[in-house]
Amino acid sequence: MDFTGKVVIVTGGGSGIGRATSLKFAHLNATVVIVDINDENGQKVAKEVNDADSQSLYIKTDISNFDQTREMAKTVYEKFGKIDILVNNAAWDKIEPFMDNDPALWDKLININLKGTIYVTRAVLEYMTKQESGGCIVNVASDAAKVGSTGETVYSATKGGVYAFTKSIAREMARYNIRANSICPGPTQTPLFEGVQQTMPKVVEAIKKAIPMRRVAKPEDQANAIVWLASEESEYITGQALSVNGGLNMC
Repeated sequence: MDFTGKVVIVTGGGSGIGRATSLKFAHLNATVVIVDINDENGQKVAKEVNDADSQSLYIKTDISNFDQTREMAKTVYEKFGKIDILVNNAAWDKIEPFMDNDPALWDKLININLKGTIYVTRAVLEYMTKQESGGCIVNVASDAAKVGSTGETVYSATKGGVYAFTKSIAREMARYNIRANSICPGPTQTPLFEGVQQTMPKVVEAIKKAIPMRRVAKPEDQANAIVWLASEESEYITGQALSVNGGLNMC
């Protein structure tokens, strides 16, 4: 795979799956735009991309703010003249029983995970739909969208929304030569999961035992799937949801 000349936006690109995805694209010669709300993380990954001899741009953006997502997309388009690939990866979660949730938690989850994906997609499509070359969108949903997850009830609902949103966008955008797919990660060694590992080590060990491949995913496992779905090798695939979970949920 070679992404020379391609301009890629990765939201939540400053850590975890987003960082791994940004670096994977960089090593395949793409120009990578890292979108994150954390300056330190975003700038660090931008430097790592540059160190890989690829061009990078970091744009601080709160994806739950539609105006900021529109300004971000405009900045990218004006600088590079196109947007070839969008990876909607940015998300947030807090593991807690549903009956202990405060409604403010629901709002935050919906605003970042679901509305954020919708906002960024809408902002980018303003430009992508005008390109003869079309484009590609890969959304990071979750296996929780397919099977649910204890302690992540509203998170699961937001990711279910992303799952359905991706399929609908794929239908609407096919006429513009724009593909849209999603990956559905299982447990992955992200900063969030590391927090769970520290507070609930027995739960983590139980999860590992339940996975047929006997380990949680590395961020790079998810990045590999994202980059493949964005490549020409999957040019006839759209509207699909690929689970990357070591066999934990075979659905």
